[in-house]
Amino acid sequence: MQRDFSHLKRPLQPMPDYIAEALQREGLMKKYEARPAYQQNDYLSWITRAVREETRDKRLRQMLDELKKGGVYMRMAYNGQ
Repeated sequence: MQRDFSHLKRPLQPMPDYIAEALQREGLMKKYEARPAYQQNDYLSWITRAVREETRDKRLRQMLDELKKGGVYMRMAYNGQ
């Protein structure tokens, strides 16, 4: 599905291979792609900004867990799923 990211106020973040691989491995790519463009972009920015590998891994795990659970975005209620 082609998404329109032109309305984002923050710079568009490319998806690193390790995040794409984790989404595929966990079977969560469709749930990720179903999220609004700003959420996709925010997750990528938040994960890739981490300086320490441990922090990056923790943030990636949080995103994956939130996508699995649904109804949560950055530890906040999200009614979209």
